[in-house]
Amino acid sequence: MKVWISFDMEGVAGIVDWEQCRPGSGAPYALGCALLQDEVNAAIEGALAGGATEIVLNDSHSTMANLDPRKIAGNAQYISGRHKPMYMMQGLDASFDAIFFVGYHGSISGKPSTLSHTYNPEVFSGAKINGEYVGESGINALVADHFGVPIALVTGDSVLHDESRAFAPGAVEVVTKESITRFSAKNVHPTTACALIRAGAEKAMLAVAAGNMPTPQISRPAALDLEFQTADMAEVATWARGAERTAIREVRIEGDNLLHLFESFVAVNYITRQAGGR
Repeated sequence: MKVWISFDMEGVAGIVDWEQCRPGSGAPYALGCALLQDEVNAAIEGALAGGATEIVLNDSHSTMANLDPRKIAGNAQYISGRHKPMYMMQGLDASFDAIFFVGYHGSISGKPSTLSHTYNPEVFSGAKINGEYVGESGINALVADHFGVPIALVTGDSVLHDESRAFAPGAVEVVTKESITRFSAKNVHPTTACALIRAGAEKAMLAVAAGNMPTPQISRPAALDLEFQTADMAEVATWARGAERTAIREVRIEGDNLLHLFESFVAVNYITRQAGGR
């Protein structure tokens, strides 16, 4: 069985500050990377114990080069580096049997969640799929649904699980922290978090092997509504294929092809960085 893992950083146990997630911040970032590497390796080890035969990692945080490749468990393949065409979903295709989301976090528009955002906090103030607010897990589920691959494991804070459940109805959930505010949380001890992730990954693979892991079911035609911090950003967003202005600070992308929706969203995400002053 083939497993594809997208991992972020803000949902990792012990991480509560941007300095722990920001390359170039020295010791705080080094600690964040070490905590992240342990959780990713725990997911790999659990997947292998559950019958996985091939594992591909897609680094989905910031500059997307947050692991020490020499320390990756299980000889997993590692997709890293910036400006990937499919961003957080790079490398996924229909040949995979399961998807893991590791270290994910809550959305910018939801309840208080540690270091919450939806792709770019300087640009997006909210995102909806078919009228319901979603975070990165929901947006990324567009690609999972397109390829018909189940989201089998989701790890991160409790707010994340509330938001991802609609798109990963059968996923094994591992709670790494209980968010208090956007910059505080009650964290599971890192050793315990890794043990839970390892066990959760194994359980997820056994469910996949038994045919008990449903794929996302997003109704079509689907509408992805994006809310922006400023009107300028919304205007720039309309330069992307299929993006149409629906309000002063809102744009909609819709259609039957979920992959095309996601590709247009990635284009919006890249080009609006300029409108945000970056």
